[in-house]
Amino acid sequence: MNIIQKHPVNNLGYNFIDPQFIPKGKDEYHLRNKQNKNGIAYRKLNAQEIEILVRNRNTSDDWNNILVSSFFNAELVKNCKFFGLVRIGNLESFYLEFHNLRMPVGLYNSTIISCDFGNNVCVDNVNYLSHYIIGNEVMIANVNELATTDKAKFGNGIIKEGETEKVRVWLELCNENGGRSVLPFDGMLAGDAYLWSKYRDDEALLNKFAAFTENIFDKQHGHYGVIGDRTVIKNCKIIKDVLVGTDAYFKGANKLKNLTVNSDEQRTSQIGEGCEIVNGIVGYGCRIFYGAKAVRFVMASHSQLKYGARLINSYLGNNSTISCCEVLNSLIFPAHEQHHNNSFLCAAVVMGQSNMAAGATIGSNHNSRAADGEIVAGRGFWPGLCVSLKHNSKFASYSIIAKGDFPAELNIPVPFSLISNDVSNDNLNVMPAYWFMYNMYALARNAQKYIDRDRRTEKIQHIEYDYLAPDTVNEIFDAIKILEKLSPDAEGSATITGWENTTRKTKILKVPQSLLVYKELVQHYGVLTLVSHLQQNKFAGFEEFKKSLSAKIQRSEWLNIGGQLIQKTAVETLKRNIKSGKVKSWEHIHDFYRQQGTAYTADKLNHAYTSLLELLNITPKQFTPVLFKQLLQQMLNTKEWMCKGIFDSRAKDYSNTFKKMVYDTNEEMNNVIGKLEDNSFIQQQLGELDEMKKLVRAVVRKLKL
Repeated sequence: MNIIQKHPVNNLGYNFIDPQFIPKGKDEYHLRNKQNKNGIAYRKLNAQEIEILVRNRNTSDDWNNILVSSFFNAELVKNCKFFGLVRIGNLESFYLEFHNLRMPVGLYNSTIISCDFGNNVCVDNVNYLSHYIIGNEVMIANVNELATTDKAKFGNGIIKEGETEKVRVWLELCNENGGRSVLPFDGMLAGDAYLWSKYRDDEALLNKFAAFTENIFDKQHGHYGVIGDRTVIKNCKIIKDVLVGTDAYFKGANKLKNLTVNSDEQRTSQIGEGCEIVNGIVGYGCRIFYGAKAVRFVMASHSQLKYGARLINSYLGNNSTISCCEVLNSLIFPAHEQHHNNSFLCAAVVMGQSNMAAGATIGSNHNSRAADGEIVAGRGFWPGLCVSLKHNSKFASYSIIAKGDFPAELNIPVPFSLISNDVSNDNLNVMPAYWFMYNMYALARNAQKYIDRDRRTEKIQHIEYDYLAPDTVNEIFDAIKILEKLSPDAEGSATITGWENTTRKTKILKVPQSLLVYKELVQHYGVLTLVSHLQQNKFAGFEEFKKSLSAKIQRSEWLNIGGQLIQKTAVETLKRNIKSGKVKSWEHIHDFYRQQGTAYTADKLNHAYTSLLELLNITPKQFTPVLFKQLLQQMLNTKEWMCKGIFDSRAKDYSNTFKKMVYDTNEEMNNVIGKLEDNSFIQQQLGELDEMKKLVRAVVRKLKL
């Protein structure tokens, strides 16, 4: 049965903290007083103000516990019930307006229990407002319940004094069995979640991560909820144990519970109609609208949930959007797009710049006796329409998967590939380097798109969006080794085993062409990075330029840590420093990210140079002015080839009969989709080619090549 307890009514609003959890020499307001930083000098009501309040149908268990500021206007408080210590800032004769919501300053038609108010707030028809610190010019209207409990954790994976472990909230990332669980905390980055979820064989490291999280917060009971300045909340049902930044906007939410919602004047967060959001962290500048559901989650800054999306036991990286679909037990790096009602992502690590098409079912089929499968997808992962993949599967970067129900687990180690299930011939087909041969427009445009869409103002992790970078180039080298061992037939195809967990063979298409493209890409990456180095520095001649390059011969290994590319040796050093106590907190780990971001340009330069030497099979001594001049010309040739590929892949949309058949005339088509020659992205790429030609001429002159 429901246990209903009876207490004296004059106790309502007091004893928020159980006496056993109040520190010696403190009272139940000690944390509240520390949290309230509005600087308002409160005073007691005078007799005239009490008379006005009573006349306006207000009640209080003790008018001595209603404290106000010097510019308090009692006429602006009507039909409210006050319990406990309530402190009210200035109330002046204004009305506030936000998005056509107009409210008079003051407190109206509400039950208010032990709360602090800043200056010129508008509160109307809040049925139950309890234990909140509310900032200046906050507008709150038509809320059923807005309350904080003494054990509030605001979405962080901590427990309070006297609580048991069973109440702790974990995020069961990457695997439904909980074997990669992490504790959510305000400020958690994708790199943090990846390091914690990945290295499960290192118990000492995992214990440090847990300790770092615990050390951010105290175990005390009695933290109040906070609603920051200029936040607007209207027409919501239940808001419980929620910490809200400034300038946030909640409208029509059903249930918000155990959350931190970060927001400020430059990065406003919004939660809209019909949403139910529980046990999580919402980053700065997030948007959650139209019936979205999220439970046990972290949303990094500038990410979005819309149109009934469901995000459960998952981390969603910066600048990502999930609409309509369902995502469970997944760790998603920055710049992820998933827009369709019938797409499903489960138990996966998706390493950024990814896009999920309608009908994609990624990881719903478990091939073991428990729900313990996983999918790991490198950045640029694009499963197409109605793709169905099984656990466990692993994909190199920029894998695009054609429509199909893939019957078994996959392990695709070659990047930039098209993967398709050839049912008629019972083959798994893989075309390496597909993007560069047939879809250059999309590849180049997406790289630019993600840069343009990165709205982070605090870039703790340096996110790499270029498709040619240390991680993908290393994968290309691995792919070259694999392809060079194959014996292609007259059509350029070869077969291989071990890429699919079936008895059938995998057919590799266009092996010779793929090898040529891969090698050209490595060379282009190397020379382009060297030219960028030349642009950023002033060298008197080629020899001075060459001396600035690393003497290292071995190409370095790199890891994608939450979208940030970091050398493996640096990550291993970080792990050792964490376990030894040199790195003492998550903030120190974030400092490591910043340091690696600062060093990235130099580290990438070293990687590019050693990659170029390895590809050409030469020593640094053999890197001569004559060779460099040849490489510069080849770089221009490659850029011209890429520009042509960008133009040609887009031009197909204007020449294909089936694309054109919905238009009666070319004029109609051009008015609908724009003229090909006016395409801004193509024009931008051609402009970059012209600039590159000028730059090469300048380099040749400067270095006297």
